[in-house]
Amino acid sequence: MSATPDSPSSATRRAWMAVLARTPRADLEAALEHALQGSAKPAYDWLRPPEIGLAMVRGRVGGSGDPFNLGEATVTRATLRLRGAADQAPTVGVACHLGRDKRRAELAALADALLQRAEHHEALHRQLIEPFAAQQAARRVERQQDAAATRVEFFTMVRGD
Repeated sequence: MSATPDSPSSATRRAWMAVLARTPRADLEAALEHALQGSAKPAYDWLRPPEIGLAMVRGRVGGSGDPFNLGEATVTRATLRLRGAADQAPTVGVACHLGRDKRRAELAALADALLQRAEHHEALHRQLIEPFAAQQAARRVERQQDAAATRVEFFTMVRGD
């Protein structure tokens, strides 16, 4: 898929979808409401209404060894298509996240679809993706620092000959 002003690269879209998947519903709802202030709420049709299911979580021995099935996790997914003008191609938004929150999946799919549209992309990226990505990165660094503080260094002392 080539990147044009109207279609982001798959890596760019994957990055913002990851941010949306980790954003709490209240934050997502407030940010979308603020970003769409003054404009009509976009109309859309469901291609796949929010549904809850299970996904197998896989792990690796030692983080890089043989894969194994760790267990199942609850996930919610949704797919919608924005209605647009007759001259505008339909835009499909997709969301998938851990948990059972259907409204959160709806909001994330709507944000994904709007981010693909040139008229909304810049404002939504600035008001949604950038702040939430920064918050998530800060939390990640904080968790890493907390874990590093508990790290134990083992060494062997040679006792006299």
